[in-house]
Amino acid sequence: MNHIVEVEHLKKHYNEKAAIDGVSFEVNKGEILGLLGPNGAGKSTMINILATVLSPTSGNVKIFGYDLKKGVKHIKQGIGIVPQDLAIFEEISAEKNVQFFAGLYNLKGKTVDEQVEEALRLVRLYDRKDDKPKTFSGGMKRRLNIACGIVHRPQLIIMDEPTVGIDPQSRNHILESIKTLKDNGATIIYSTHYMEEVEAIADRIIIMNEGHIIAQGTNKDLHQHVKDETTYAFHLTQCERVNVNLIHQIEGVINAHLTGDTLEVTVDQSKDNLSGIIATLTTEGCQIVGMTSKKASLETVFLELTGRSLRD
Repeated sequence: MNHIVEVEHLKKHYNEKAAIDGVSFEVNKGEILGLLGPNGAGKSTMINILATVLSPTSGNVKIFGYDLKKGVKHIKQGIGIVPQDLAIFEEISAEKNVQFFAGLYNLKGKTVDEQVEEALRLVRLYDRKDDKPKTFSGGMKRRLNIACGIVHRPQLIIMDEPTVGIDPQSRNHILESIKTLKDNGATIIYSTHYMEEVEAIADRIIIMNEGHIIAQGTNKDLHQHVKDETTYAFHLTQCERVNVNLIHQIEGVINAHLTGDTLEVTVDQSKDNLSGIIATLTTEGCQIVGMTSKKASLETVFLELTGRSLRD
């Protein structure tokens, strides 16, 4: 079976409002599918339907070949859920937390010990197994949340915003853990509004907005939606006022925007005239104290498709 998940014409309505409106896609065995979109795009509703928590208004969903309406018992045995809201017990040890969730899947005896240790090592918390989560940082609690969701070695792992509000080190730990889970044969659906995360780990990406899929494909496929662009951010001093219109007139400049002491200039890479921009700023009496650059990203793709930012 190549398709672990098959979704056809899925709809979910709340009264008159459509949270999901006619969505269709598949998830292939052994891949990481990134589900990307701003808050309110329909990602969490989609996740809750696939996790068998919500029932769709209409449409068809199959997981492991079982119909969602008829095969819930078989589906639940093979999926692992990592919810956005923490599902851990603060007053018992990390190890006992994971053991509790292992028990929900009828793991017993030596199997429990082996898989609890495996899950805690995966998220780099085995050395803190005897400590209570109330002593953990937010990032460590998120990692424990993952260990609880994957202790039974599920075929399909569904993650809903697993890195919300954590430090960069914990985020990196989580992303590395997800890659390891894939290497061990798991299929993963990863929901987020952080485009840099899906760019780093996803084999394919679905971009959602207002209950619709507006684009899907590999990272490379999605970048076909935008031109080859680079955005420069110039940090300026001794510059009371920049004539942005002069910057717009430079060949290759697509857009220019001044915010405080920072001038952002987007250029066509085939006509990149960085020297001309710097010369114009110098002529205007501006001193450049710093400069950064970034190429078109999934944020750019989303902006191109919807006219708004992923973080809006």
